[in-house]
Amino acid sequence: MTTPGVEDGVVGREAVRERRLHPVTPFRRAWAPVAVMAGWAVHDPNQAQEQLARLTTTTLLVVVAVVVPVSALYGFLSWWFTHFSVTDSELRIRTGLVFRRTAHIRLERVQAIDVTRPLLARVAGVAKLRLDVVGADEKDELAYLGEEEARALRAELLARAAGFAPETAREVGEAPARELLRVPPRALALSLVLTGATWAALAAALVVPLVLWLVTDSVWTVLATGVPLLGAAGARSAGRFVTEYDWTVGDSPDGLRIDHGLLDRAHETVPPGRVQTVRIVEPVLWRRRGWVRVELDVAGSANSVLVPVAPREAAEAVIARVLPGVTVPAAEAPARPPRRAGRCVPGWWRGYGLVVTDAVFAARHGLLRRELALVPHAKVQSVRLSQGPWKRLCGLADVHVDTGADSTVTARLRDAREAAAVVREQAERSRTGRAGARSDRWMV
Repeated sequence: MTTPGVEDGVVGREAVRERRLHPVTPFRRAWAPVAVMAGWAVHDPNQAQEQLARLTTTTLLVVVAVVVPVSALYGFLSWWFTHFSVTDSELRIRTGLVFRRTAHIRLERVQAIDVTRPLLARVAGVAKLRLDVVGADEKDELAYLGEEEARALRAELLARAAGFAPETAREVGEAPARELLRVPPRALALSLVLTGATWAALAAALVVPLVLWLVTDSVWTVLATGVPLLGAAGARSAGRFVTEYDWTVGDSPDGLRIDHGLLDRAHETVPPGRVQTVRIVEPVLWRRRGWVRVELDVAGSANSVLVPVAPREAAEAVIARVLPGVTVPAAEAPARPPRRAGRCVPGWWRGYGLVVTDAVFAARHGLLRRELALVPHAKVQSVRLSQGPWKRLCGLADVHVDTGADSTVTARLRDAREAAAVVREQAERSRTGRAGARSDRWMV
């Protein structure tokens, strides 16, 4: 929540110590005026080129002599007038020279606090603190802090969010973590090679230029099309490798910690009790090796990957920490729809399945890229049945389960009577599940 105003550094009778960001921050913010000029040049390159051609060497030197000091002054003033403080109940961020703006971030609404270190920030020994807050579309952040200060502030905020007293919260420190899983770089690289999307992008990069060559007989058309497609195919896999490099999952009292990144290192947390859906993904080329990918839907958080690639047994052990008391159904457990479902989706109906256990609603779909979605009964917000005209004639229906992360899991092409029974029973399971659900608070 953001409100205008000027903070006096005092809450009630307790003085609040305001702090500034790391002194390296002005260099980051000094790029803003330069970025504006670059954006204008990209938006209208012809006019930018004409204006640049009219400038003499003396004029260019004068422009540089003005722009550089102005940018530096902007960065310094932005840093100087930015303060943050931690009270018993909230984190406050105060910015603005002419127009003051104060962001009040209630600690009980904080879902996750991540520490990220871009490449240049790692060189400078600083880090960025990013906060996932309920109701906020974008993450609030403090950039930059010293690495040690960022970790200490993260630990203090989590401790206060858990209900520790201010003086105790500062002494708690970062909770210890026990490593659960580490993804070897070789396995990650091989998994990307065995991903169908990689081969599809590569095939498009080879086939499309060949077709254009046969149609147009123009080398420039082939190069203009083929080079970007090849670049996109390589960038997709390379980007995932760089992002998911050295992926490590650790267990701690404040949730599962995830560290990853080759160039930019990220230290993320999967908040306890906020995971709404777990998806186990099995591309067809991974199955002989028994590999899976685990993805998440987390309420109030942008974290979406739990395990990029791992043996199924290891992935299930991590899922057990995210969803305590939940046993992942076996690969063959979900029951297929009745054979008459082939009238609606010939062939592909075999990829659908449903199994409901005491703990989760689990729906499967896909033949080449098989995906099993698990929704704990306590996280189900609503359940509904849908049935189009053709499905009604075939005696089939779909069951939709909605969660608190604005996502839906669907069991498709079920027998109509079975679907109606599932909807009735799921409402009762959700009610009893919420009654026995664990607390969502940190470190509880």
